[in-house]
Order: sequence, then structure tokens, then C-alpha cells
Amino acid sequence: MNNKIYVGNLPYSVTDTSLHSNFSEYGAVASAKVMMDRDTGRSKGFGFVEMGSEAEAQAAIGGLHGQSVDGRSLVVNIARPREDRGGGGGNYRDNRGGY
Repeated sequence: MNNKIYVGNLPYSVTDTSLHSNFSEYGAVASAKVMMDRDTGRSKGFGFVEMGSEAEAQAAIGGLHGQSVDGRSLVVNIARPREDRGGGGGNYRDNRGGY
């Protein structure tokens, strides 16, 4: 079931609460989260919303994609699975054949 939505191009003024409120017009909102920068505490300009059903998610996408919020045109679509960004850790020798 695809009911998790990516919301991009968010104004920095948008909060979890206001994101939840905007999407609740289209159905039950299970969660709404604006992604924040760890260092600055400022919004990264995107977030995720999980709707109660796939039909509600599609209704929200249809109703909100391209809508202007504080002068910014929202990008709203089904969230893609998170990509593996590769491993961290290790040192140079471990990654180059064990000198």
C-alpha cells in the first residue's frame, strides 16, 4: 500500500502541525514530519506525510501538488523507498585491500 507521501519545496515556516493540518483536508493523517537540519534546527524544505489509505494519499497528491504556499509551489508525490547511500566507517586500509 502506497500511502506515504513526499512533500518538497516547503517554505521554512511550515511545521509538523501545519503540514498535518493541510493534509487532513484529504483524509486521515497517520503522521506528518518536516525534516529538520541537525546542526541548525532549520527546516530542510521537505517532509513526509503518511495518510490513512492509498485513496486518501492520491486525493492529497491531486489536491496539493503545485499549490502555492507562502509563494512556493509544492511538490507532492508518492515517497520512494530510501536509497542505501553506501557504508560509512572503516579506514583507508580496510577499503583498499588491507595494506
